[in-house]
Amino acid sequence: MKMNLSMISLAAISALSGCSTMSGSETGDAALLARSTLSDAAGRGVGSAEITRTGSTLYLSASVTGQGAGDHGIHFHAVGKCEAPGFTTAGGHLNPSAHQHGNLNPAGPHLGDLPNMTVAADGSGSLKAPLIGVPADLIAAMFDADGTAIVFHAGPDDYKTDPSGNSGGRLACGVLERLAD
Repeated sequence: MKMNLSMISLAAISALSGCSTMSGSETGDAALLARSTLSDAAGRGVGSAEITRTGSTLYLSASVTGQGAGDHGIHFHAVGKCEAPGFTTAGGHLNPSAHQHGNLNPAGPHLGDLPNMTVAADGSGSLKAPLIGVPADLIAAMFDADGTAIVFHAGPDDYKTDPSGNSGGRLACGVLERLAD
């Protein structure tokens, strides 16, 4: 009798599993919301960035090539404008809540703060980090009327010095292009 009950249960589970479908958030598939190409002061593409949503979390995935080895700050900046050579048109870090800079700062962090990206000896680096906050609020802040840039810096962010983390000059910049909600 045990064998028959087990076989019936297995058959029922198999039959029912064929009747359901799963959305991307249930299967772990990431929905692509935005992307950017990071360009250096000479206009050469040196990296890329994407914002994806998996379930109720947004993620930044970014990569660079041809950069100096070590840790580098990478931040969302308040204006979606990247004019070389210094990319100052991108403004300061994205900070709609008027917090101070850095995860180590008791009055921080602000939305533009991200973990450092480590670049290997071959000049390549990558980063995947969750974005902290309510996705709808993050999307509204990043895709407001003047947009958002993502900037790759010359040095590491110290995670505390206001307003920018002492991460040095701006080596590359890209404007986030919204693809979906």
